[in-house]
Amino acid sequence: MKDYELMVIFTPVLSQDEYKAEAKKFSQMITENGGSIVAENFWGLKQLAYPIQKKTTALYYVLEFKSETEFIEKMTVQINRTESIMRYMFTTLDKHAVEYNAKKRNAPAKAEAPVEPQNEEA
Repeated sequence: MKDYELMVIFTPVLSQDEYKAEAKKFSQMITENGGSIVAENFWGLKQLAYPIQKKTTALYYVLEFKSETEFIEKMTVQINRTESIMRYMFTTLDKHAVEYNAKKRNAPAKAEAPVEPQNEEA
């Protein structure tokens, strides 16, 4: 089994429930075909760098998973059939990327420390 990351950009006209339901279909598809979900991240509504299908915002979803190589082809066909997806990208993760993602997930959230003004005395 190989490690993969899937980033999907959904159309912004979906409601929050529709967006999560569409995303859950992919995680269910992976587990039903012998894969395993490592991490799931709903980024939500983000500004696009350039318009896609005359839309300037989109709903982002990132899924890290383990699967057989042959399954990616099946999943690509299913993604292409889904009308609510504007763009998608599969990335094969090497051992360094897997370690980096694990560290990033397990890192404690940084608390914003207030910045104190420094007095410059001449």
